[in-house]
Amino acid sequence: MQGITAIAKILKMEGVEFISGFPMNSIFEAGAKEGIRPILSRNERVGVGIADGFTRASFAQRVGVCAMQNGPGIENSFSGVAQAYSESVPVLVLPSGAPRRRLVPPTFIAVNNYQEITKWADMINFADRVPEMMRRAFTLLRTGRLGPVLLEIPGDVAMEDFPDNIFKYKPVKAARSAGDPADVKAAVKALIAAKNPVIRAGQGVLFAQAWDELREFAELLQIPVFTTMSGKSGFPENHPLALGAGGRTRPKAVMHFLKKADLVFAIGSSCTKEAFTTPIPDDKRVIQSTVDERDLGKDYQLEQAIVGDAKLVLQQMIDEVKALLGSEGRKKDDMVRRELKAVKDEFLKEWAPKLTSNETPINPYRIIGDMQKVFNPAETIITHEAGFPRYFTPLLGNDHSGGVYRVGQDNDPGRIPGLYYGG
Repeated sequence: MQGITAIAKILKMEGVEFISGFPMNSIFEAGAKEGIRPILSRNERVGVGIADGFTRASFAQRVGVCAMQNGPGIENSFSGVAQAYSESVPVLVLPSGAPRRRLVPPTFIAVNNYQEITKWADMINFADRVPEMMRRAFTLLRTGRLGPVLLEIPGDVAMEDFPDNIFKYKPVKAARSAGDPADVKAAVKALIAAKNPVIRAGQGVLFAQAWDELREFAELLQIPVFTTMSGKSGFPENHPLALGAGGRTRPKAVMHFLKKADLVFAIGSSCTKEAFTTPIPDDKRVIQSTVDERDLGKDYQLEQAIVGDAKLVLQQMIDEVKALLGSEGRKKDDMVRRELKAVKDEFLKEWAPKLTSNETPINPYRIIGDMQKVFNPAETIITHEAGFPRYFTPLLGNDHSGGVYRVGQDNDPGRIPGLYYGG
C-alpha cells in the first residue's frame, strides 16, 4: 500500500466527506478513489477557508480537511491557517512536501514555518508511520483546546509502499474531562450567593454542544447570559434571559447588566481582553471555566477556576444547584426577566427608526432590518466581510439549532465580529 493511499483510507474511516484546496497534491486523486469529494478552489487560502467554515458550521463535530502543493501552495495558505489557530478551529492541513533527500535549504519545509500557528505540525517521514501519525492528528483535532493540525507529506513518502498487513487503524474518539467536583461546588455556591450574577458564554459552549445545559443552568438560577462573538448561537437570543452578543458594539442590555454585576461566570471562554470583545469591568469578581488551563487568569484575576469540557461542567453545576435549591431552583423568580424586558424594549424603540429608515444613501441598519424580515434564522448562516459593516449588524437573532451563526472570531480584526445588536 502506498503512503498516500493509506492517508486517504484513514480520512474515509474518519468520516471525511471532502478535501478542499488547490489540486496540485496527490491526496485529491487518492481521496477520490476512496469516495472523498475534491472541492477545488482558485487559490489555497480559499481552500483553507472552506475547511474552516465547514468545521464551524458543524460546531466542530466534523473536521474540515484541506490540501495544497509544496512551496507556493503552503505559503499561500499561511493566513488561513493562522486565522483558524487564533480562533481555535480544528482543521486538518495536508500539504505535499519535497522528497526527503531534497529537504535542504532553501527548500520550503512547512513544518518549520507552521509550528507557531498550529496545535501540532509534523512530517510523515516513512509511509508505514501513516497510521500512527494520522491517529495522533485526529486525537489532537478532537481533544482539549481545538485548533488546526498540519501533516506534511513528502513526495516520495506519498508514493512509498509498505506491507498491507501492517496497516491498522481505528477511528479516534474524542476524550473529554469534567471539572474538579470541589471547584464546581465552590463556583455554584458563589453564584447562588451573588446578588447580580451574569454569564459570559464563549465558543467552547458551541464546540461542546452545551447549549441545552447552558439554558437549563441559566434558568435554574435566573442568570442573564451574553455571548462572545465567537460564542454567538450558544444561547438563543429570543430567550427572556438573553442579553445578546458582546463585541465592540453590543446591545444596551449587555452593559446594563454587566455594570451592575457582582459576579461574572465565564463558561467556554478564553476571557481574552482585546478590541473586539466586550471586556469584563476590572472591578468584577470572575469565575472562569475553560478546557484549556493556559487561559486561566490570563487577563482577569479569578475568584474560582474550573478546567473541563463546557457540557460536562455545566451538567455538574446543574446537579449541584438542584442538590442545594431543589429541582426547580429559582425558576419562579421573574425579577431579572422583567428588568431585562424593560431594557430591551427601551433599546429597540430607540433603534427602530434606523432599521426602517428611507434615507438616501441607504442607512446600513436598514439592510439589517430587512434581512431580519426576509431570512429564516433557523435556516440561515451568515458570514461577513471586513471593515465597518461589522458595526451595522444589529438585531439579528439566532439560536444554536441552525440560527444565524457567525463565522469569525472576536479577536480577529480582519473579519466582522458578529451579527449582533448595535449601540
